[in-house]
Amino acid sequence: MLQTLSTASSLWNPSQRSACLEIVEFQRSQLSSLSPCPFYLKFGSKSVQKGRALVSGTFPYACQRPKQYPAGKKPGEYPQNMDLPPVLPKKKKKPYPIPFKEIQKAARKDKKLAERGIEKPLQPPKNGLLVPELIPVAYEVLDAWKLLIKGLAQLFECSEVHVAHSGHNIQDCKGPSSSKRRGLHSWVKGSINDILIPIESYHLYDPFGRRIKHETRFDYDRIPAVVELCIQAGVDIPEYPSRRRTNPIRMIGKKIIDRGGYVEEPKPWRAVDPSSSSIIDLDTCGACERFPPPSPEDVPIIAQETMNAHETVQTGVTKLMKKYTVKACGYCSEVHVGPWGHNAKLCGEFKHQWRDGKHGWQDATVSEVFPPNYVWHVQDPKGPPMRSALKRYYGKAPAVVELCMQAGAQVPRRYKPMMRLDIIVPESEEASLVA
Repeated sequence: MLQTLSTASSLWNPSQRSACLEIVEFQRSQLSSLSPCPFYLKFGSKSVQKGRALVSGTFPYACQRPKQYPAGKKPGEYPQNMDLPPVLPKKKKKPYPIPFKEIQKAARKDKKLAERGIEKPLQPPKNGLLVPELIPVAYEVLDAWKLLIKGLAQLFECSEVHVAHSGHNIQDCKGPSSSKRRGLHSWVKGSINDILIPIESYHLYDPFGRRIKHETRFDYDRIPAVVELCIQAGVDIPEYPSRRRTNPIRMIGKKIIDRGGYVEEPKPWRAVDPSSSSIIDLDTCGACERFPPPSPEDVPIIAQETMNAHETVQTGVTKLMKKYTVKACGYCSEVHVGPWGHNAKLCGEFKHQWRDGKHGWQDATVSEVFPPNYVWHVQDPKGPPMRSALKRYYGKAPAVVELCMQAGAQVPRRYKPMMRLDIIVPESEEASLVA
């Protein structure tokens, strides 16, 4: 066997760029004595499998080990502890989710096709048509969104559920007049909007129609961005109609040459009494007054249903955003569901004077459409408040996860590393002795 390998390797001349190839035949017993991984020998770029292989002149032979995954990188496995995403500075534009070089490359490709008069190839939903396999996902996300609002409203009504009985003493406040308070927070009673941050978007009857101008911004409804994403993905809500195309749009470069004509948009639903409509379940406004407080026996069940609804919404939004375009401002929290952003001059963040209040649109991320709102994980809600000196021992979790966990729900595995459940918080006197 070794003679055969040496003969095959001697056929290759290192001074030449080409290599002689030879079929090497061997037995399993001979191969087992040669290498600890007998059925996966690698000759150059070809793998030996089932006793027959092509030999190239790169290496005589080498053992191909199984693929090694770093800690927490293998699918389905998570590290022991994990840090949160860094807090982006407000005096700087957000990074692009897609590398800027890839954006430039795609723009140059579209420009070359436009110069030659060739239409831009568009696939659903970029051409205005729906994606049939994502319509059930959109309905599932909308149902989970309603259940999430209902569950949070009921958990807020229960007197036994609190993220904490008192606020922490960690000096990480960066709001107005925080320097006078030395970074300490000024705590007030929270609401459902503090748990589920309301991110709204303009509802468009035709996302490929006329753009929203600053003067016409009051002619459009503002609804949760998750709801608007579901509507554009195929959910039909009578109060929020949407144009369903049967013929795709056509584009050359950035110019639409055929959109099927402009259609008169229906009037907003504001003429309808919202209390008598089903759309009231889609908003967090007044949610705590719509649902009665649960009994103590039902609190763990409601908490688990709310946790499952939260995971369904996040997973579904991730699937929808892989196909449907959502834009976000690179400076503020404004989100727009559609192929391009609106022209309302409402941005007041960094260097907004240079842009005349216009938003700096770029592709949105899931955390911008459905923000997690991380809070400190409290191991003992009735214990003493957390302190800045022990901050490195504390973990964090999304506010919905923390609330449901304290109400009796099971925590999903992917949140446990950032919550640091395996770390014992030392006493203040012991903290100086910890390495």
